[in-house]
Amino acid sequence: MTSKFLLVAQREYLTRVRKKAFLVLTLAVPLLIAAFGFFMVKIIKSDEDKADVIDVRDDSRLHLAGRLQSTPQLVFRAVPGALADAKTSFQKQKHDGLLYLPADLDADKPTGVQFFGKGNISLKKQQAVETALNKAFSDIKMQQSGLSQQELDRLRSEVDLQTVSLDDDGKEADSNALATSGISYALALLIYLFIFIYGVQIMRGVGEEKSSRIMEVMLSSVKPFDLMMGKIFGIAAVGLTQFLLWGLLSFGATSLITSLAGADAPRAEAAAAPAAAPTVAATAADPAGTRLSPGAKFDQQLDRQSAQGNPANRFKIFEVLGNLPLGQILFGFIVYFLGGYLLYGALFGAVGAAVDDQTDTQQFMFPITMPLILSYIVSVSVILRNPDGPVAFWMSMIPFTSPIAMVVRLPFGVPAWQLALSIGLLILGFIGTVWVAARIYRVGVLMYGKKVTYKELGKWMFYKG
Repeated sequence: MTSKFLLVAQREYLTRVRKKAFLVLTLAVPLLIAAFGFFMVKIIKSDEDKADVIDVRDDSRLHLAGRLQSTPQLVFRAVPGALADAKTSFQKQKHDGLLYLPADLDADKPTGVQFFGKGNISLKKQQAVETALNKAFSDIKMQQSGLSQQELDRLRSEVDLQTVSLDDDGKEADSNALATSGISYALALLIYLFIFIYGVQIMRGVGEEKSSRIMEVMLSSVKPFDLMMGKIFGIAAVGLTQFLLWGLLSFGATSLITSLAGADAPRAEAAAAPAAAPTVAATAADPAGTRLSPGAKFDQQLDRQSAQGNPANRFKIFEVLGNLPLGQILFGFIVYFLGGYLLYGALFGAVGAAVDDQTDTQQFMFPITMPLILSYIVSVSVILRNPDGPVAFWMSMIPFTSPIAMVVRLPFGVPAWQLALSIGLLILGFIGTVWVAARIYRVGVLMYGKKVTYKELGKWMFYKG
């Protein structure tokens, strides 16, 4: 029995890795991923480097135009004349917005402020303008209470929060929420893609062999259960091989492209930095002709960007990774990676055996893929924000959702009893799923010309023999 199971797995593995499509995808995908990431970074950086220019027509007696603080992404530019003239000038120029402050504007009840844009205004831009206005009104109210501008600047503080992880033994370690969330997201995405891509391959492989009647010959010497499990493990080995090669090649390609792209970065940044600040400051003028400074916050952001560009500080990410529970993460990822694939792979194989036409698989694919898609969506939107909440706990216990939900929680730290309980439930779920899939598979692979329904599948599970 074991030898036949291994022969089926070996056949599935060798048949697929020898195909040209496997070799082409294995070599091309890492290069495409690296190139895509490179261009995405370039696009994001070019978008961040561009500052939105907002014209300000201030008819109020509060002189708000001179109080609006510009940032590297948002520059306020006071314009003279009436509102109609400001609108005409705004429509002719390629600026990003026109802010109108009415004459009867009151600091206690600021109503009637209008923000004009070409087309629909983005939420990010609207919130940035509202933040600048709220800050300006706060300054006015504090000055009305008797505080000078120097006192206001001294009262403002920006906290550079340092996060520290404290374990049960009182040991402290550096923590980084962004790095931890990024690892969680990457691990969840890997499992999601692996289960979905190679589970569908199992379903299609069984369906193709069934339609060509090869299955009848194979079943004469191999039991249906051995055949199903051999296909599942064989395709799993193909997927693991491809993912391993993708990882190695992606790392090499990304490192090469990053080094080539970053070779001229220091010179470009050094040339652009001196010219950037005067340009921003020069465009932010108030009606009296004085220039608006981007403020201390702008200077601090530049200092932080310079510090991040320091190669010595790039090693801090490795310090953060070293403080994560790497042993638990690696163990849990392997367990849920294989357990989730085997659980869903058996169901995909049962669907492939039950239908004659691939177009009929959609009605059976929906209930299988819904828990997988739901767990991924909830994990990246809810569990990442609250990895210890009730939603995270229960979804990491249910076998159909735990392969993704628990992996998302692992970098944040999971109690040992929860991990053990989740793995135990996953094993029980896998055993139950394989039993159901095997009962369907042994009947479905030899069933031709009959429209399959859920009621019919229920009968197949209780056939004797």
